[in-house]
Amino acid sequence: MTQTPARTVALVGTAGGVGTTRTAVECAAALARAGRDVAVVDAAYGTQGLARFVDGRVEPDATALCLAPERPLAEGLSDLGVDTEGRVALAPAHAPFERLAGAKTPDAAQAFERRLAEAADAFDHVLVDTPPVAANQAVAAVTAADRVALVASADARGADTRRRMADRLADVGAPADLTVSVGGDLDAAEATVPDLSDHESHADNPDRADGAGAAPAALGSDDAAAGVVAAAGAVVDDELDVDLSTGGVLGRLRRS
Repeated sequence: MTQTPARTVALVGTAGGVGTTRTAVECAAALARAGRDVAVVDAAYGTQGLARFVDGRVEPDATALCLAPERPLAEGLSDLGVDTEGRVALAPAHAPFERLAGAKTPDAAQAFERRLAEAADAFDHVLVDTPPVAANQAVAAVTAADRVALVASADARGADTRRRMADRLADVGAPADLTVSVGGDLDAAEATVPDLSDHESHADNPDRADGAGAAPAALGSDDAAAGVVAAAGAVVDDELDVDLSTGGVLGRLRRS
């Protein structure tokens, strides 16, 4: 474990649909529960899944911030609205095709790196929701990050896509520091986000009137919450002090 926790971490999906966006949001909530201020920045321009965690209009989005460097970063941040000591702010991508194309240019990718540095100055941690590395902004995310975490499904396909994405990261000079498996254990994974299928996320049902089920699983007191908190600690290479009990007894979760 390093002396200083990682400030900027790229969470890289080894394939589409493995749960990278929710993993980023859950880890951010766990870190906020431990008193950290966290920004989640969207590099997954193709899927734009992070926008589903935001209520209301996304303007400016992450792509607009990269194409208009004069705009303050704060204009593109939306609070997740979790009841935690720390803050979770989201910078999602939500753009039409023409702007997406412009945001994938080399110049825009350099602007994306500068936005990550700006966020790192304002927050304790920056988590980057990163797609399988192919486009310029994904390369920028992994090369600018202090730490790179592969996010893979806990099955044979996940093991295969993990190997291929690890090779690709090495090719761009940003080797993976750890692997996070989603939904179960994977032999090559240093951390595991448990199966959260029984925990509805805000993105699953953002319009529910009573808000039930909207809170991240990381804010609970069950085994799922404990698993997410442990994974978040591994992601930033730190140990998190989080009260997981209703009785107020402090449970310290250490990286294994």
